[in-house]
Amino acid sequence: MTHSIYSYSLCIALPLMLFLGFYFLFASTPEKAIFVNYLRSRRIMGAALLLLAANYAVHFFFEIRFWNVHAAILMNLSTYFLCYWLFSSALTTLLDRFYITRRRFRVHVCQWLLFTALSGVVLLTFPEGVAQKVGLLSMGVWLMTYGFILARRLILAYRRAVRLFDDTHSDDIGAYIRWLSVFTYCAVIFGVGCSVLTFLPDEYIYIWVLSSVPFYIYLYCAYMNYLLFYEQVEQAFEQEMPSEGETPEATAGGELPACYAGIEEKLSVWIKEGGYLTKGLTLKELSDLLKTNRTYLSAYIKTAYRASFREWIAGLRVEYAKDLLIQHRELTIADVAERSGFQSASHFIRLFKERENCSPARWRKNRL
Repeated sequence: MTHSIYSYSLCIALPLMLFLGFYFLFASTPEKAIFVNYLRSRRIMGAALLLLAANYAVHFFFEIRFWNVHAAILMNLSTYFLCYWLFSSALTTLLDRFYITRRRFRVHVCQWLLFTALSGVVLLTFPEGVAQKVGLLSMGVWLMTYGFILARRLILAYRRAVRLFDDTHSDDIGAYIRWLSVFTYCAVIFGVGCSVLTFLPDEYIYIWVLSSVPFYIYLYCAYMNYLLFYEQVEQAFEQEMPSEGETPEATAGGELPACYAGIEEKLSVWIKEGGYLTKGLTLKELSDLLKTNRTYLSAYIKTAYRASFREWIAGLRVEYAKDLLIQHRELTIADVAERSGFQSASHFIRLFKERENCSPARWRKNRL
């Protein structure tokens, strides 16, 4: 590897990291109380990006990789460990505003200090040879295991949020936070790649640097796009979901408990009246309308229809849309989606394809 390739890669990545770090820290958000958690998440992410930018700057201006490779590896390992925690904390707090606590903060800082100290002992005091290689391998395994644990925690929080939305909202609110799942899997791949490249010969290091450019551009675009939907997602989080422990169990043989009898009758009337066509319908609104308990209503839908609230409403709307497609050939697909209560034509088409394995237009053509 020549110095030029390595320097050019850092020259490309460093300005981007500085811009993103300072933007995430200081860019304004809507002046509403509900955006406080979003702003906290973005500032934590900004701090992580500036920490990485500082790492890049040391490599770029002091070329530490060339005069003390062990010091460079130590700096990288310590930076990655701390950034793993900052990245996961920034994203997880978007799904759980109570995730960051003083106790958790102290635990992770102590783990980072211990990891850095042990890495320093291995790299700076162990003689080169088998002992040092085994020590470095152990630190690398520790780093990747730590990253996987944090990623798993984030994915579990994401899945809990999606289940909550599916059980309480007719619209696909989970689609607004899907980028968190995508980014987490990308971060795991990128993080493992960085950990491995840290120990590879110098001629491969520029791959590590250049690979960060599309990764952080995607992060920036995701945060900017999420700003448009954050308020709707956060409002959905604020609606309390009753405990699953309060849910009545089905009787032996799969029969519905007697407490569901009134719900079944009320729902039948509501379905006949086309109440499911109301846009933005939530479980709370339906339970208030039927004057019943949200927990019992949610449990009844899961037991009777084997589906979440969102899936059940989507099924009713698709069946209604089918009638419109046949009986009103003058209606466009967008008109059918609008009348059937879907968020948009694209959302309707996607759900229709999932259920019927073809588009609404093709389905209509085949039936006619």
